[in-house]
Amino acid sequence: MRWFDCGVNLFSPQFAGQEVAIIEAARAAGVQRCLLISSDLPESQKNTDFCQQHSGCFSTAGVHPHQAAFVAKDWLAQLQQQLLAPAVVAIGECGLDFNRDFSPRIQQQQVFEAQLALSQQAKLPVYLHERDAFATQLAMLKAQPPIAGIAHCFTGDSHQLKAYLDLGLYIGITGWLCDERRGQDLQQALAYIPADRLILETDAPYLTPRTIRPRPRCNSPALLAAIGSEVARLTGASVQQIAEQSYQNSCRLLQLPVEDTPDAH
Repeated sequence: MRWFDCGVNLFSPQFAGQEVAIIEAARAAGVQRCLLISSDLPESQKNTDFCQQHSGCFSTAGVHPHQAAFVAKDWLAQLQQQLLAPAVVAIGECGLDFNRDFSPRIQQQQVFEAQLALSQQAKLPVYLHERDAFATQLAMLKAQPPIAGIAHCFTGDSHQLKAYLDLGLYIGITGWLCDERRGQDLQQALAYIPADRLILETDAPYLTPRTIRPRPRCNSPALLAAIGSEVARLTGASVQQIAEQSYQNSCRLLQLPVEDTPDAH
């Protein structure tokens, strides 16, 4: 059984100095591939450098809405250059966050729009972040030609889910699904996700599945199967089916070959 963790914040402070060990533990748990998430261009470079040394790891490159106000004047040219790296398979994490507003909303929208246009130009999917900005983000996505991408860490209801599916997006499911306090809307929406649109991601070190006992210090890609098990429980599919389907979906989204054997070190 093989897994693909389509969302790891490997250079988060919680993992400092443990990056290689985190990936090795994931491999031992059957997680053959990991997508490392970037929030700004320096992190994109760290991720890309790591991927060059560790097969089975891939990276996004882009600017998170929190960082939109802090980009350099030539940030878009820098990003275009980063997209040339073979390990970079998606643009982002990009989108809108009107919950914390760490960057002014107009700047968030400008940086997001530039990355959407770049996605079309580079023919790479977008790795989408959205919080308390659904209507605006949906309108911006609809204003573009059809675009490939994933609604990263989807936590919305069935109405929002169907709107994203209508755009052809994949849906990223995290340990939020395993939260008996906050995950009820997502648990109900899960039934509407087609099998070929489901993607699993830990968003490690965040969103540790609350179904795991005893509780680990923080989340890690080695714990991805806990999310897959909850999806299986709620949908009636087998864990093996969820693992393989989400693996193949991740490969399709990121334009990676689906291999029958693990990537070699």
